[in-house]
Amino acid sequence: MIRHSFSFLVMAAVALPSAAGAADVAPAAAVTLYQQHCASCHGADRLGGTGPALLPESLQRLRRDAAATTITLGRSATQMPGFGDLLSPAETTALVELIYQPLAEPPSWSLEQMLASRIIHTPTAELPARPAHDADPLNLFTVVEAGDQHVTILDGDRFTPLWRFPSHYALHGGAKYSPDGRFVYLGSRDGWVSKYDLYSLQPVAEIRAGINLRNIAVSADGGSVAVGNYLPPSLVILDAHDLAPLKVVAAADRQGKPSRISAVYTAPPRQSFIVALKDAAEMWEVSYRAKPDPVARALVHTYEPGMEEGAFDFGPFPVRRIALDDVLDDFFFDPGYRSAIGAARNARNAQVINLNVGRKVADVAMQGMPHLASGITFEHEGRTVLATPLLNEPVIAVFDIETWAPVGRIATGGPGFFLRSHENTPYAWSDTSLGTARDQIQIIDKRTLEIVRTLRPAPGRLTSHVEFSRDGRHALVSVSEMDGELVVYDAERFVEVQRLPMRKPSGKYNVYNKITLSAGTSH
Repeated sequence: MIRHSFSFLVMAAVALPSAAGAADVAPAAAVTLYQQHCASCHGADRLGGTGPALLPESLQRLRRDAAATTITLGRSATQMPGFGDLLSPAETTALVELIYQPLAEPPSWSLEQMLASRIIHTPTAELPARPAHDADPLNLFTVVEAGDQHVTILDGDRFTPLWRFPSHYALHGGAKYSPDGRFVYLGSRDGWVSKYDLYSLQPVAEIRAGINLRNIAVSADGGSVAVGNYLPPSLVILDAHDLAPLKVVAAADRQGKPSRISAVYTAPPRQSFIVALKDAAEMWEVSYRAKPDPVARALVHTYEPGMEEGAFDFGPFPVRRIALDDVLDDFFFDPGYRSAIGAARNARNAQVINLNVGRKVADVAMQGMPHLASGITFEHEGRTVLATPLLNEPVIAVFDIETWAPVGRIATGGPGFFLRSHENTPYAWSDTSLGTARDQIQIIDKRTLEIVRTLRPAPGRLTSHVEFSRDGRHALVSVSEMDGELVVYDAERFVEVQRLPMRKPSGKYNVYNKITLSAGTSH
């Protein structure tokens, strides 16, 4: 049973061992420092929030000296700032000792707790057959407003909000849709998965599937939702219709060592989920071809405390393990989903895994830290290429996805996080949000691989994440500040069309582009 209380930190602090350089920082003072500088992002109980959990279970890949460096200098390509100007070396050492202390009771989230958290807001039988609004249901945008924990559903033709509702804390940016685009699924960092109906604009169901969630994926047949958790390390499969749990898989390598899940995506042609382990050099392919037995499925609704949780492993969703050379933090698929290309955040190359044969078939020298989850593909001089921003360099790297040979490197005005395009435009749009010039959007001609225009939607303000409308005629850009904006551009003439005030819009996702697997956006 997990408890969320300040007392966890206090008990951990009392047991702090003395550390060189930290003798003048009392354990209680370390707790105070944590609450002052860390709790708002990592949780008062260290179980995570907008930032990851700070527990020994989550810090397996980070040495203590590296943790001290991260606290002092920050971490590139993340929201982690440096605290070197605010903390003395002794205070930093004390904080490191604190976050490596285990909690008095290990964090867990049982199937019983999962089921107790589940809420049905609107039974499926009560949902309308047709939209209750006159907007194109396939040209809606789901806009995550991180500033005040809300989501706006936006009409993508008239650029007017249809519905704004509160979300759970710290939504993961990526909205996922049912194959027909009717339902949107959202996962929050604190483990909640929620389903909303875009026809009637109302919530359908929600469940807390873990304590610290990484991301979610919806199967191509619309039957299941996969949830990848950091804490407890697990893959949870939910029924997409009512979010009832179908299977819980403890995430661990072949030797049984637990591992957080770093990413989970659906691979439609393969009818499977692809899962990467953050602390083990393994990738999983989890098939959703077979369906749960109806009798076993009914057990979920008649669950009673004390029943064996193993009884809910129904047989479908088998796990196929693929050994890797290195761990993966994020990855990208070729258009046919035959291969996945992935990289660790601390790597300067990527590995290509052929999913058919289940092994690595190539290495790709990136000469930088790629953000492959933001990669796009397009045709260039008769071949399909992958373009991906590098998180630590002002470069977009371009590769041939058949040979994995480099095609070019596009120098930008600063490192960026997102790259977006659309099949109906010859241009790709990139931000430079990780550099000093955080207010730029740079437009790249996909035919020449050259920057043809630089926009500054809000000079001096953080600007990132572009998404196109269904027809590719408009590009929406986020000014990601508390008093931020969504700026709509004519994608052909690069001129502003409209501005909508938003509370730190962190991401927006077009229904049609997502469900048709547009090559210009993330899947």
